[in-house]
Amino acid sequence: MIEMSLTRINELTILVYALCVLLYFIDFLNNNRKAKVTAFWLLSIVWLLQTIFLFTRMFETGRFPVLNVSEGLYFYTWVLVTLSLVLNKLIKAEFIIFFTNVIGFMMLAIHTFAPSQYESAAVSSQLILELLFIHITMAILSYGAFSLSFVFSVLYLIQYNLLKKKKWGKRLLRLEDLSKLDHMSYVLIVIGVPMLLLSLILGVVWAYLKLPNFHWYDAKILGSFTVLMVYSFYLYNRIVRELQGRAVAVWNTASFLVLLINFFLFGSLSQFHIWNS
Repeated sequence: MIEMSLTRINELTILVYALCVLLYFIDFLNNNRKAKVTAFWLLSIVWLLQTIFLFTRMFETGRFPVLNVSEGLYFYTWVLVTLSLVLNKLIKAEFIIFFTNVIGFMMLAIHTFAPSQYESAAVSSQLILELLFIHITMAILSYGAFSLSFVFSVLYLIQYNLLKKKKWGKRLLRLEDLSKLDHMSYVLIVIGVPMLLLSLILGVVWAYLKLPNFHWYDAKILGSFTVLMVYSFYLYNRIVRELQGRAVAVWNTASFLVLLINFFLFGSLSQFHIWNS
C-alpha cells in the first residue's frame, strides 16, 4: 500500500514536472514572465512532492535514503530542483534553469519507472505500462501541435500568394491576417518541441527498461530525433536569425513532411515500436 502510494506521488510529480519544463521552455524562448512565474510555482510543487517522498522513505527505512543507486538518483534530482528554485530567484538564467530541469526530469523518470526498486513485480509491470502510455500520449500531443502549426503555415502561404497576385475576394476575407497566422504557427511549435523532447526522454527510458536489445540506430528513434531537430532548427531560424513570414512557413511545411515520413514509414521499419504492431 505504501509502495503504491509513493509510486502515485512520483507519477504526479512527473506530470507536473513535464508541464513545468514546457513553461520554462516558453520563457527561455520568449522571456515570458507569466510562463516563468507559473513554471516557478509548478517547480515548487514538484519540490514539495519530492520532499514528501523523501521524508516518507526516511520514516519507512529509518535512515536517509541515499544508500543505493535508485535512492541516490532521486536525491540528486531533488538537489537539481532545489538549485533551480534558488537560481530562479537569484539570477536571470533561463537557459541554465531550463536545461537543468530537463536533466532533472530525465533522472526522475529513470528513478520512477526503474523496476529494480519495487518489491512487487505487479507494481513494476504496471509502472512500465504507464510509462509507455505517458510517452505515447505526449508524443501524440506534440504531433497534434505540429499538425496545427502546419495548417497555419499553409494558410499563411495561401494568403501570401493571394495578396501577391492581388486576388481580392471572399477567400481572402475568410483567412486571418498574415501576422496572426505566422504567430500562431510559431506558438504551436514552441509548445510541440519541448513536449516531443520529454516524450523522447520517456521513450528512451522505457526502451532501456523493457527491451533486451535496444539500439539507438532503430529507424523510429532516428526518425523521431530528426523530427525534433528540424523543428528545433525552425526555432533557431525564427529566434536567432530572426526570420519570419514565408521563409519559416515553407520550412515548417517541409518539417511536417518529415514528421509524416517518420510516423508512417519509419514506424513500419522499426524493430520494436508499439505502432508497428
